[in-house]
Amino acid sequence: MQAAVVAGVRQIVYISFVGASPDHTFTLARDHWVTEQDIRRTDLAFTFLRSSTYLDFVPKLAGPDGVISGPAGDGRVAAVSRDDLADVAVAVLSDPDAHIGQTYDVTGGESFTLAEAASVMSGASGKQIIFHDETLEEAYEARSPYGAPRWEVEGWVTSYNAIAAGELAAVSDTVQRLAEHHPITLADYIRANPDSLAHVADRQAA
Repeated sequence: MQAAVVAGVRQIVYISFVGASPDHTFTLARDHWVTEQDIRRTDLAFTFLRSSTYLDFVPKLAGPDGVISGPAGDGRVAAVSRDDLADVAVAVLSDPDAHIGQTYDVTGGESFTLAEAASVMSGASGKQIIFHDETLEEAYEARSPYGAPRWEVEGWVTSYNAIAAGELAAVSDTVQRLAEHHPITLADYIRANPDSLAHVADRQAA
């Protein structure tokens, strides 16, 4: 942060995470909160764009067998496309003074459970995709063979826990209001990007 100050940066537009706080269920959202506080402690003008889960990440949750596994329960997530987030950032950067000190939640225009996401992706792709609600024990056990550090595995698992806790369910109007267009839906994303599910086996949906 000090490097930005020394370089003469006057304003930071920081992409954070929805609900960033020191006790957010999603552990990496806590890191975003710390970064926000670091920015606030400088004399820099700032705008925080608190993004929801990226929409293009949702198809990647499905394994080659078409199963989305995670402890998300019936929680909902208002995932947003990177293009929509970029459009919001452009709007802010085009008139930065108008957004100084503002914090915007940037979400998609709909929220869905992962079971609903599986159904939408099945319908849009013709592939059979389902959701399996893992227990915490199953979630950690399934990811332990990856050899990733503990903090990373914890981030993976708690991203689902945050959905289950309802912390990613809220839908904002930021894309509509600042970018002046409707956010892309999951179904539209899948139809526009069929390769996003190329890793899932070609089995006709039941």
